[in-house]
Amino acid sequence: MRLAMGIRGGWATALLMMIVGRANAEIPLVPAEQLGLSPKHLALIDDLVEMEIYEKKLPGCVVAIGRTGGVGMLKAYGLRQVEPKEEEMTVNTVFDMASLTKPIATATSIMILVERGDVRLGDPVANHLSEFGKNGKEDITIEDLLVHRGGLIPDNSLKDYEDGPNKSWERICELHAKKKSARDFVYSDVGFIVLGKLVGEAYGKPLDQFTTEEIFDRLNMLETGYNPGESLRARAAPTEKQDGKWLRGTVHDPRAALLDGVAGHAGLFSTASDLAIYCDAMLRGARAGDESARIMSRATEAEMLRPRDVAGNRRALGWDNRSGYSTNRGELFSDRAFGHGGFTGTAMWVDPELDLFVIFLSNRLHPDGKGNVNPLAGRIGTIAAAAIVKTNAEGGRRKAEGSSTRVRHSAFRIQHSASAPVLTGIDVLVRDDFKQLQGRRVGLITNHTGLDREGRRTIDLLYNARGVDLVALFSPEHGIAGTLDHDGIKNARDEATGLPVHSLYDGEVRRPRKEHLEGIDTLVFDIQDVGARFYTYTSTMAWAMEAAGESGLKYVVLDRPNPIGGVAVEGPTADAGRESFVGCHTIPVRHGMTVGELARMIREERGIDVELEVVEVEGWRRGDYWDATGLTWVNPSPNMRSLTEAVLYPGMGVWETTNISVGRGTNTPFEVLGAPWMDGQALAAELNAAGLKGVRFIPIEFTPDDSKFKGQKCGGVNVTIVDRAAIDSVAIGVEIACTLRKLYAKDWQTKRADRLLINGRVYDAILDGADRQEIETLYRAELAEFLQRREKYLLYK
Repeated sequence: MRLAMGIRGGWATALLMMIVGRANAEIPLVPAEQLGLSPKHLALIDDLVEMEIYEKKLPGCVVAIGRTGGVGMLKAYGLRQVEPKEEEMTVNTVFDMASLTKPIATATSIMILVERGDVRLGDPVANHLSEFGKNGKEDITIEDLLVHRGGLIPDNSLKDYEDGPNKSWERICELHAKKKSARDFVYSDVGFIVLGKLVGEAYGKPLDQFTTEEIFDRLNMLETGYNPGESLRARAAPTEKQDGKWLRGTVHDPRAALLDGVAGHAGLFSTASDLAIYCDAMLRGARAGDESARIMSRATEAEMLRPRDVAGNRRALGWDNRSGYSTNRGELFSDRAFGHGGFTGTAMWVDPELDLFVIFLSNRLHPDGKGNVNPLAGRIGTIAAAAIVKTNAEGGRRKAEGSSTRVRHSAFRIQHSASAPVLTGIDVLVRDDFKQLQGRRVGLITNHTGLDREGRRTIDLLYNARGVDLVALFSPEHGIAGTLDHDGIKNARDEATGLPVHSLYDGEVRRPRKEHLEGIDTLVFDIQDVGARFYTYTSTMAWAMEAAGESGLKYVVLDRPNPIGGVAVEGPTADAGRESFVGCHTIPVRHGMTVGELARMIREERGIDVELEVVEVEGWRRGDYWDATGLTWVNPSPNMRSLTEAVLYPGMGVWETTNISVGRGTNTPFEVLGAPWMDGQALAAELNAAGLKGVRFIPIEFTPDDSKFKGQKCGGVNVTIVDRAAIDSVAIGVEIACTLRKLYAKDWQTKRADRLLINGRVYDAILDGADRQEIETLYRAELAEFLQRREKYLLYK
């Protein structure tokens, strides 16, 4: 076996720079240990590759494995050329990317155009390329093509391309598409050729110029592009022989070749080091290093990476997640991983959850067109994921770059074990000796959830802190002890400290009174939220911040993790002008933000003149659910008794203002739903037939011992989570509403259904009998706009 070149560790950085011929400060080569990778485990890759080369499945390859801020393994194996004479593989070998062109060049370009407002994902392609809109292609959208559900054939005849690019385009426009109702997942090169054409039309310059100017130059990917020049061709890996000549630095795909080497589906060339820059940028929030090197916003990147279910295949925009084409995917990658492969023997996967990227580049077609590398690439990815032994220091330092989400982002909601203790705002405050509150006279808004990691009350910690004068306490709904479940919670006194407790949930009182703020110069908020818009602790936070501003007080939020993760964003946005205590701001039902991030957003968007400081959580990442934090679960309110209930709450709780029971008065609130007039078997059958991901509905009977239908037998369903990473909480609620409207139009009283929903269009659509897919379309644009809005307020990656 021949290992042409292997480089690992910081000592080889200078050598690498000589090899690639340029400096690359964005993504240096560093020791694997520094990135939290085990060199010993990565060494298993050597034997794997050597065996595959021995069995002639490929002549050679380059493998690059890294995490944010560095490449921990960059190694060349075997030969890059076998015929007409042997050449050693080198780490700077230039490869024909084949279909990796689709996500890296074309889909990235489309997302940049979307961000600029030049195109929209829901636009019919014919809006921008009018000649395309015929023969059943009139309603094909840009998003349809990005996920391969446009109804186009995989490839049209090569003869259609033999008369040059212009004639080729005319013939593509004459193609027929399947009817919309018959469209399925069909991987289509034609669709990406169309997208490449659209990029050029929208930009006014060809696709290759757009990608160079807007992506590769910005990221300093100086060895990436179409039709490589002479110096790059000299170190390109050849593919097959054509017309007596080896294709070396010339695109292998015959259609791309007939399109002068520039197409949306193939034609890109690159190196492992350049691809590492791209991967690192995507892990950093679509930027390489500083803000000037950003190619798109975090919100745009998140929408690009949001998985869609396309006939059982999980595809993002241009990227693969899990589909029939995922044989090159590492088996230990998380559901957040995205990647793609290329016909020539290339594969690249990025896993934001693991903070990992794996690049595999080969010319498996050389010399006889018979190589096979997808299983090998997948096994290498598996080894790379298993090689992670600790948090990457660079990746761990990233914050506020926020991997915001998707419109319905099930695959980004992944739990993992925290590698370091998660510190809430009060933990950080204690560690820092309360320096943020030194010399302050403090009013504390809190309840029973205001605890540090050791279970000590924030009340007691501030009361006993040197240099801090805790003057008064303020309690939200459910009272200071979190046990009351009614209106009219009265003022009280804390027994341990003797401090007055002013109720912020007594009749019309929902915010601190001016007389209660006398003698206070700082209001501190420390309450655990659950991530749903209508959970009133957020409103208490916002309205108290307004009161602080009006009284000239400083406002400090001791931040806490969002227990249902900070990535998933679901459901309609509250209508502007309809703000209330159960919907204090124009955010979606599931907002994916912490209270500290919400405070930043609400202060700016509502123009609150207040000095705001957020004491940030440490060690929490947006993908973390509560069970990944190591923190003790404390029921935030009497009927919020588990993480499962918190996950279901955005979809289940939204309808509790109507005449159905959502389980209050049972042992499993928000896990069951029913009414005396419901048939549980019929309801469960309809809901299960809807095909919602990650959840099943079981027919049950239950009798609440409190609250709605107290003492009455109810038929209904138990909602069972079978795959938390796959569910969309609000989609469950929308499907329930649509089904209730269908089965029980006379029994289900919908007059108050919009009280927590707070979206007139969606409410009207439910009453009109629309299905879930139609309703989700109504609020998709709202969610995309919210993702853009929230981006600058995010504090955590």
